[in-house]
Amino acid sequence: MKQAGKNGELKDYVKGIIQSSLSPEEAWKLFQDHLEPTDSFEWHLDLYNQVYGEMIGNNKVCPAWFPNDSVIQSSNIFKSMDLLNLESYEKFYEFSVNCREQFWLHAIEQLGIRFQSGPERIFSNDPLWDIKYLVNSRLNISDSCFDKVNSQKPAIIFCKEDSDTLYSWSFAELEQLVDRIAHSLNFMGFAVGDFIAIDMPMTAESVAIYLGIVKAGMSVVSIADSFSPDEIAVRLAVGAKAIFTQDFIYRGGKEYPLYSRVVLANPPPCIVLGGEDSSILHGSLNLRVGDLGWAEFLSLSGGAGCFVSVARDVDAVTNVLFSSGTTGTPKAIPWTNSTPIKAAVDGYYHHDIHPGDVVCWPTNLGWMMGPWLIYAAFINRASIALYYGAPGSRSFAQFVENANVTMLGVVPSLVKAWRSGNSLAGINWNTIRCFSSTGEASNPIDSLWLMSRVKGYAPVIEYCGGTEIGGGYITCTVVQPQAPSMFSTLALGCEMDLLFTDRGDCGEVALIPPSIGFSTSLLNKDHYEVYFSGMDGKRRHGDEIMTLEKGYYRALGRADDTMNLGGIKTSSIEVEKVCNLVEGVRETAAVAYNPPEGGPSELVVFVVMETTEEGRSLRDEFQMQIKVHLNPLFRVSRVVVLPQLPRTASNKVMRRELRALLQ
Repeated sequence: MKQAGKNGELKDYVKGIIQSSLSPEEAWKLFQDHLEPTDSFEWHLDLYNQVYGEMIGNNKVCPAWFPNDSVIQSSNIFKSMDLLNLESYEKFYEFSVNCREQFWLHAIEQLGIRFQSGPERIFSNDPLWDIKYLVNSRLNISDSCFDKVNSQKPAIIFCKEDSDTLYSWSFAELEQLVDRIAHSLNFMGFAVGDFIAIDMPMTAESVAIYLGIVKAGMSVVSIADSFSPDEIAVRLAVGAKAIFTQDFIYRGGKEYPLYSRVVLANPPPCIVLGGEDSSILHGSLNLRVGDLGWAEFLSLSGGAGCFVSVARDVDAVTNVLFSSGTTGTPKAIPWTNSTPIKAAVDGYYHHDIHPGDVVCWPTNLGWMMGPWLIYAAFINRASIALYYGAPGSRSFAQFVENANVTMLGVVPSLVKAWRSGNSLAGINWNTIRCFSSTGEASNPIDSLWLMSRVKGYAPVIEYCGGTEIGGGYITCTVVQPQAPSMFSTLALGCEMDLLFTDRGDCGEVALIPPSIGFSTSLLNKDHYEVYFSGMDGKRRHGDEIMTLEKGYYRALGRADDTMNLGGIKTSSIEVEKVCNLVEGVRETAAVAYNPPEGGPSELVVFVVMETTEEGRSLRDEFQMQIKVHLNPLFRVSRVVVLPQLPRTASNKVMRRELRALLQ
């Protein structure tokens, strides 16, 4: 579509449509299919503003994408609605929460989950805070990631930074490496149930390592490759008996040491891969006694062939992930053999992943979206696209085009960087059928911009959940209109209540169990106390949600002292603990400030000083402490010096009052 002002007839045509008797939704539908990514975004935004007018910014639902009949009828949701004889998505959702056992049984059948035995039933009759899933079943969830029919299709498509060369492994090739890893772990003497850590970037090898550990009946301990030695040590403390890591991480032509950082955490034996060539370690690297290079590790398997997966009880731990709460110690959350089913079901229904799709989501095995990506893609017989570099670059955007990605996952801060840096100019993303956004609240204009990068627009599936529920509780679908930065539905099989504040349309989320994927234990905290104490059978979650018209929702961030920074969950206490190390600081209070226009949270540190000093850059000093002791990806947006922090009568910091100072 030509831009406004370049064609007088078109300008009159647009004006005529907007002033016609059509509803705003009907008017926008006429524009949606004709707008081009090459049209200036200002033109897209101007049309959108003209169509919806005063509705925008008043929490009205203003869809920018509408599904056509072809999209609806080819969707996985429509397939299940047809099989279950349900005439609308609303009826399907009601079925999923009113007939939970039947819904999950149906979903498991659609996914083709492979069991060695059982299940006898989907949910036990235990109290909701001690529910059992897939009762008396045994399985190894890695078996559901592979099948003979799919074996020669691409499992992983990957590309090194600033390269146009695509590499791929078939499912058969991936499974062969998975089997070698499982054999080698056994030859090293590790046993079923042992914890084996991974601290690596998301690479083809790290995916194989993850599945190899699971296939051998062991448990992955997930550690993000950005963590400091202190944070690595906290995660290894759950009892890891070995750790896979990498010599260096290569980004933007620079080398960032990883193995040496891991060693500072006093880890158990390391298996070390090369960052540029997995079998060749950096020439300057000297391994500790007892540590192995990747090639030496794999040689332990000798000529062993296929590895028979180790079936375990359904509630056996397959992965330990970590999520911050309102205390300084991260919660150690076990994923069991059943948790990946939640990830795969969300991928099947809400992200509409089909066999042969190519799913790309820049992430890491240290965060839940890394394991989520493996299961949501492979159980649904789709390929994973991995880029070995920074996702904010133009080279990444070109990789997405070259790999024919059909579903692209993002965090809002990444979208903001693409838009401001004009990284997508000249890039063709028309193979993308949908985007998905998670980790933090998104900005409506950035979300509209992302939709417009595909001819005819593509929906952004907003996806909000948590490590402790294995996926999302509130999201979108491809069978409903999508409005920028809004959720159109609760996740299938999930139900929530809102604990309303004095503002009637906003409330703190309380989930209503049961749902496969919801955690049933914690390794280092009291699960009942964290999620169920004082909740009258509901499950505490901590997000704050606004209810909108037509059954839509908007995320408002966290209601507790947890914050999402760049898609990474942390707690105020964790940030304050390292900021308090700065000389001359009496106390600090870290808060996540949510901009009124929406979008990612900003980290603001309030500080009380021992003495007033001129010329100090407290922001830089806090940033350095966070980089060294916590996570270099966290960015301090502002520092505010106060004579004292506002406190309650019981001496708790009043964070709501601090946030109010930023308005």
